[in-house]
Amino acid sequence: MIVVHIDHDRGAIDPLSLQALSAACSLEDTVVAVVATDASLPDASYAELREFGASEIRIATHPGLADFAPAATARALTEVVAQLQPAAVLAAGSARGNEVMAHLAAMLDLPLATDCTSITLGADASTVTRARWGGNLLEEAEVIASLLLASTLPHAYAATPASAAGTVTSWQPELADADVLVRVVDRVTPSGSGGVGLGEAKVIVSGGRGVGGPEGFASLDELAELLGGTVGCSRVVTSAGWRPHAEQVGQTGTKVAPDLYIACGISGATQHLAGCKNSKTLIAINTDPDAPIMKVADYVVVDDLHAVLPEVINALRH
Repeated sequence: MIVVHIDHDRGAIDPLSLQALSAACSLEDTVVAVVATDASLPDASYAELREFGASEIRIATHPGLADFAPAATARALTEVVAQLQPAAVLAAGSARGNEVMAHLAAMLDLPLATDCTSITLGADASTVTRARWGGNLLEEAEVIASLLLASTLPHAYAATPASAAGTVTSWQPELADADVLVRVVDRVTPSGSGGVGLGEAKVIVSGGRGVGGPEGFASLDELAELLGGTVGCSRVVTSAGWRPHAEQVGQTGTKVAPDLYIACGISGATQHLAGCKNSKTLIAINTDPDAPIMKVADYVVVDDLHAVLPEVINALRH
């Protein structure tokens, strides 16, 4: 049996959690999906978990779990582990998933293997392959523990339908005040935000230092809208305050896997490439033909992005 921590945003299942669920289904027939919330999920969310192989769905309900609360979620998982004695607990290797798993590892005094691309379970030790240095190095490691705690590298596993019964049970975990000390208590939506998120976008038009400033993103916004996609950016852009951190692609931002990634004025530092290397098609527009991103892109345009993008936009409009 494998337990999978399912992350969600107010009832909407994180697609990366479905990838972790599929990873678990490839290892074991019995997979228990655990969701932490303050109430029941929408019917569509239960159906989605069943569609991707959840043999059982356990809902930890508590007022302290109204929004993301990593320690409280981990505490709920310890109760599931104690009751079911699974072979492994998996989660998505997102910032949120890794944080919950780090708390769980500390509570259980066990090692944690993050960003795994493959997993082989054993009775007293498991073997994992995990991405290091932004995915530039794959490390094979033996995790010596009767219970494997691991997260899956985003997009290393495909979310594959594997219909299961998905019976639902609920319980209220015993949480201490310390467990809910760190939690999301409010959300503020930036003005002008909306549309498809980076993680789900099929097309991303991303900008770096070469865009020149916040006003330079106007053409990227326009192109993304025409292509039905969204805008991303590099870390230097968010550090400069040109765009919000929510749009950052990279090792410390969002790891993406769109059908099309258009990198405009991005040199391609290791940190950024770690976030976009799973793109099916990568187009780089840069004045420097020797920029690192030009060596990994499927197509390159050596020119000023401010000369290229208006031509592309004009062609799309006509």
